[in-house]
Amino acid sequence: MHISEYYTGEEPVFSFEFFPPANDKAHAILLKTISELQALRPHFVSVTYGAGGSTRERSHAIVRRIRHETAVEPAAHLTCVGASRAEVDDVARAYWQSGIHHIVALRGDPPAGVDRYAPHPEGYANAVDLVAGLRRIADFEITVACYPEVHPEAPSADFDLDNLKRKLDAGATRAITQFFFEPELYLRFVERVRAAGIWAPIVPGILPVTNFKRLLRFSDLCGASIPPRLTDLFRGLDDDPETRKLVAASVAVDAVRTLEDAGVEDFHFSTLNRAELTFAICHVLGVRPENGDAEPRPHEIAVPAVRPVTPPPEESP
Repeated sequence: MHISEYYTGEEPVFSFEFFPPANDKAHAILLKTISELQALRPHFVSVTYGAGGSTRERSHAIVRRIRHETAVEPAAHLTCVGASRAEVDDVARAYWQSGIHHIVALRGDPPAGVDRYAPHPEGYANAVDLVAGLRRIADFEITVACYPEVHPEAPSADFDLDNLKRKLDAGATRAITQFFFEPELYLRFVERVRAAGIWAPIVPGILPVTNFKRLLRFSDLCGASIPPRLTDLFRGLDDDPETRKLVAASVAVDAVRTLEDAGVEDFHFSTLNRAELTFAICHVLGVRPENGDAEPRPHEIAVPAVRPVTPPPEESP
């Protein structure tokens, strides 16, 4: 059964993102985080995928553990970086055979020390190519990325939008946005997407800010703008992590509530592998364990959801 058939439309759709742990201590923290957050019954959780071999293996391992040792539905990130088509296809087939049927398909960033992306000589050229390849392997649910403020390597906003359409035409079923901090950026982007005739779900990516200096570096790389009000909110908090968490929760809650007021009901949270902040944000937004019960959602209903978007009827000639 295709996972979109599980969506009821009766409640907001929340999903969480993790990254592969770097060592045994981080691995234990991540497993604890997943255990705590599964009480919120996310519709899926995704695990990012690095360019290095050891990072990839950690990604594969944690996705398999989520699939087989928890009641949370996993989505595995998969990129084109540093691997041949045959190697990527082998990973995808292994995921499918392990019961992991949701892929977040990305071109991927160049490895550390490399300025610009270059495809593997025998690999997938880009995300469009990767999506088409995954479609040939199995009936994956495929999520792709999109950019409210334009991908930093795109020559224009129109080119970037057309690239999103190509990914969806190749077989992706929805897109998650790069993080943003002004809800209006997302809403204007969705208006442009719909005006271009794209009706797939566009899910806002929400990044709670825990380290503002690191955010500044990251935003430079991915082209996401930092509004002056955010700079002002975090000024003077470099050595005050507890206050930063409170401010981060407030900023994220305000953004989600603004989007909910505009009719948005699907949200994807970057957790940074920590449960406390994400759990608190979800609590304020009304997403809580049912009746205080922390029992996880069973597999048959903890399936990643795709909100169908119906285009408007065509006007009569």
